[in-house]
Amino acid sequence: MRARTITALGASLTLAGGGLAGAALVTAQSGEPTKTITIDLQNGDPGPIGPAGPAGPKGEQGPRGERGPAGPQGPPGGTTCPAGYTLTNVIINHPGGHDTLLACTKD
Repeated sequence: MRARTITALGASLTLAGGGLAGAALVTAQSGEPTKTITIDLQNGDPGPIGPAGPAGPKGEQGPRGERGPAGPQGPPGGTTCPAGYTLTNVIINHPGGHDTLLACTKD
């Protein structure tokens, strides 16, 4: 049931947000969000249970790779949106409660 909710949430965000997932990459700007978007999600009727598939063979675990070098230090804190985007609180109401995302959304 939780997987279905998460799948529905992901699909709804993609459709309702019109590419909100891409806009959720927050880069850096000072200040508070200047707008709020609210998305209300509902559960539909459950579909029929499908047949169980056969179990696949267990594969062997491969060797552990070497750890890569540390990357460069990132820029100082803050939240900046690219030109043409606004810092936004995105509120998602769903059957299990609600969540708030801080995102840059296209103007």
